[in-house]
Amino acid sequence: MLRAAIRHSAARCVALCLLSTAGAGVGLLLPYVLGRTLDALLDGHAGGDARHWLTISAALVAAGTLLDCCEDVLTGTTAARTTAWLRHRLVRHVLDTGPRATARFPAGDLVARLVGGTAQAGPAPATVAALTATLLTPLGAIVALGLIDLRLALVFLVGAPALALLLRAFARATSDCVSGYLRAQGDLATRLTEAIGGARTIAAARTADRETARVLAPLPELSRQGLRMWRVQGRASAGAVTLAPLLQIAVIAAAGLLLLHHHLSIGALLAASRYAVLATGVGALVGDLGALVRTRTAGRRVAEVLDQPAPRHGTAELPLEGGHLELRGVTARRAGRTVLDGVDLTVPAGRTLAVVGASGAGKSTLAALAGRLTDPDEGTVLLDGVPLPDLSRAALRAAVGHAFERPALLGDTLADTIALGAPKDRVVPAARAARADSFVRRLPDGYATACAGVPLSGGELQRLGLARAFAHGGRLLVLDDALSSLDTVTEHEIAAALLDHTPGATRLIVAHRATTAARADTVAWLDGGRVRALGPHERLWRDPAYRAVFAGEDGPA
Repeated sequence: MLRAAIRHSAARCVALCLLSTAGAGVGLLLPYVLGRTLDALLDGHAGGDARHWLTISAALVAAGTLLDCCEDVLTGTTAARTTAWLRHRLVRHVLDTGPRATARFPAGDLVARLVGGTAQAGPAPATVAALTATLLTPLGAIVALGLIDLRLALVFLVGAPALALLLRAFARATSDCVSGYLRAQGDLATRLTEAIGGARTIAAARTADRETARVLAPLPELSRQGLRMWRVQGRASAGAVTLAPLLQIAVIAAAGLLLLHHHLSIGALLAASRYAVLATGVGALVGDLGALVRTRTAGRRVAEVLDQPAPRHGTAELPLEGGHLELRGVTARRAGRTVLDGVDLTVPAGRTLAVVGASGAGKSTLAALAGRLTDPDEGTVLLDGVPLPDLSRAALRAAVGHAFERPALLGDTLADTIALGAPKDRVVPAARAARADSFVRRLPDGYATACAGVPLSGGELQRLGLARAFAHGGRLLVLDDALSSLDTVTEHEIAAALLDHTPGATRLIVAHRATTAARADTVAWLDGGRVRALGPHERLWRDPAYRAVFAGEDGPA
């Protein structure tokens, strides 16, 4: 994933590498020029040379400052651009994957990965470029020491393995700390999202204190991992503070001895001392290496989401008319449990099938399979003889409309949430058919009312969802418990509207009311993941076990 991010910002990454390399080159050249300048100043007969070397020194300082400024600007813009690209890609993938993503990752954890994970993974191109220059500087400094005098480089290399071991231990420990920190952060976000979603229940139960404690339970682990990261970085810095000066002193001492024996000039001694500092630049290495570890760890968490397979679509199209739905040997497993087990079911075109059953019988899973919101683990779902995975995305979504128990208000206005991709001229007729037009017009701005904060009852929300399904149209309409919050009169009116507004469509309705099942042409009674019985509601009603499914209902309508 990080390689993809770097490829996405390839031009900027190359520019950053060039700027970083140029900056490192200027930094490596400056000690040599300063040394020559000092030698020229100490030589009283080389006034012209002194001015020459002073000019070069000033030019190098100016060039280094300019390169640093350009690098800082490009680093910030590249990180922001890459983060935006990662977020766009992650959101698109989650929406393409659909319920699979939310089944694998809780909503709060997904948000944490989308916001925090991408923000930490976004600087990857800039971090790689910075680390390249940071590595180039000490390596170039060692080479420069060797060019001044090979013995100076050998003195430094004696202690170099200790530096390498220090950096390796730091990288390993930091990776473990960051992983634990991000896990705790995701857990906290998940609990907070759950609490916000259940705010009314918490208030009604007066369990705010207990829920607060539950939401904040990951904080000690978050704190522990955060403190652990500081301790790891502190130990690495302490080791660097101890080891780096010793190596610098050793190199300077060796250079001093060479100066005493007239093998080095004073300017060369100055250059050697500066190169010793550059060669032991562990502080910069620790910072850049820590940043790289954080981006890699965050990138892995983002990649875990991207690794969830999105449904693939074919290129097949449907015949001009139809709506014949067929499930052949469909098996679906969720969380290690078989929800549907070898289901065979046929819904002729233009007919209405009600799916009933006790809680956990697999009704919603069957509805999701019928519209390909998810795929079966075994078996095939066909619409007009075409397997759903073979259909193009456009053909599938044009053919199938959905309505849910708790529809989401997507869009800026109520008109937007009803249309949701359908032509605007369908909004009002669809709202009328769903018995939503009257209460929408009573709102201050009618169909232009903003979705955010609009006060709606559960029944009104379901009617908006039904209006959206009617506006979308299609040859197959799937209602997943979309009538449960309606009063009896409205439910009766909408059931009639289903026939009037979608006369040629096939309808699959997940029903919890006997009155809803009674209006269907056929009822599929699910029990234990299998179709226990299939037939008209009036005939099935004779079975006491079937009547028990509708606890509290009076009987067939």
